[in-house]
Amino acid sequence: MKRRIKLLTSRSNGWGEARRKEALNQFIRGWVNYFKLADMKSLMQKVDLWYRRRLRMCIWKRWKPIRTRLRNLRKLGISNSKALKLASTRKGYWKISGTPTLNV
Repeated sequence: MKRRIKLLTSRSNGWGEARRKEALNQFIRGWVNYFKLADMKSLMQKVDLWYRRRLRMCIWKRWKPIRTRLRNLRKLGISNSKALKLASTRKGYWKISGTPTLNV
C-alpha cells in the first residue's frame, strides 16, 4: 500500500492536485473496503499518520520559494515568528513535514 501511495503522490507524474486527490481517494477507499473485515485498526492508524505526513511533504515541496512558504503559513494562522523560522529552514522535506508547527 505504501509503495502505491508513493507512486500516486510522486511529483513526477504530472498530475494536478485534483487528479492526485481523486486517485488517492479511490485507492484508499478500495483498499479499506477490501480489507475491512480484517482486524487492522492499529495498522490503519499507522498508515494514516504516514499518509498525512507524505501529503504535507508534497505540499511543502510545492511551496518552493521562501516567500511562498511564509505567505501560505501565515494564511494557515501560524504566528509570524514561527512561520519565518519554518519557511527559511534548510532541513529536508520529510523532516519538516513531521514538525509540530506544520502539523497544525
